[in-house]
Amino acid sequence: MTWLVVGVNGQLGKALSAVLSERGIDYRGSGFVNLDITSALMTTEYIRDLAPSVVINAAAWTDVDGAESDEVGAHSVNAVGALNLAVAAKAAGAIFVHLSTDYVFSGVSDHPWREDDLRSPVSVYGITKAAGEVAVLGTYAEHSYIFRTAWLYSKWGKNFAKTMTRLALSGEGVVRVVDDQVGQPTSALDLANQIVDAVDAKLPFGIYHATNSGQASWFEFAQEIYGICGVSVEHVEATDSSRFVRPAKRPAYSVLGQDAWKAVGSGGTSVHQMRDWRLALRDEMPAIISAVKTEG
Repeated sequence: MTWLVVGVNGQLGKALSAVLSERGIDYRGSGFVNLDITSALMTTEYIRDLAPSVVINAAAWTDVDGAESDEVGAHSVNAVGALNLAVAAKAAGAIFVHLSTDYVFSGVSDHPWREDDLRSPVSVYGITKAAGEVAVLGTYAEHSYIFRTAWLYSKWGKNFAKTMTRLALSGEGVVRVVDDQVGQPTSALDLANQIVDAVDAKLPFGIYHATNSGQASWFEFAQEIYGICGVSVEHVEATDSSRFVRPAKRPAYSVLGQDAWKAVGSGGTSVHQMRDWRLALRDEMPAIISAVKTEG
């Protein structure tokens, strides 16, 4: 039983590699160099030759602002790439796991987004990710999982938690962080474990919201990081999004509901919704602090 992790060099790809290795699960990882998912022929041949039992699509165009000026590029990865992988996984008889995002919703809500809420993206990135979901469900819904996640962080790569940790440790003074965008900080390692647990438990196929539970603004997220670093939270000041004008519109309210996990949990499965974001962050911060110090 071999798993294929597509996008192995990203945050989630590295987290999945760590989790699969730790659990002794045989896997292969692919990046853009050896698998161009925008090519239907290459994708089909690659997966046919490997014959994996599980295909995880952790590859994505994640440059949210860059997508606004290159819709074709973002669509080719997030929508066409997802379709090509779903088609290839179906032909190989593999379980397909597709990663999606809170950006498929508008961010205009006063309650957590449900798994079956209408997609209503307001950015090119969100539009292309929503198209990827539709492609997967229209092609291979019978053996596919879609895990929507958000605000991902880890010790790998570039992310908000590492940036705030670097600022906290540098003692550079006050940092201003927006408090009018609310979501769910999510540990890449927690997400990787949740994906593997869900596949191992043979949960019903469909859409799941795979974020750490609870909610926070970016301001509250930054305060928590500063506190764990032993730096006064007074160094973090709240501001609003009007001070940071970006090409792509950000969802104001990105909290994802956890109804799907509650439903499978009530059926007796051992897989439940992910733990509170603060608990995950506290566990992850020592590795993040170490990585920041090492990277300089």
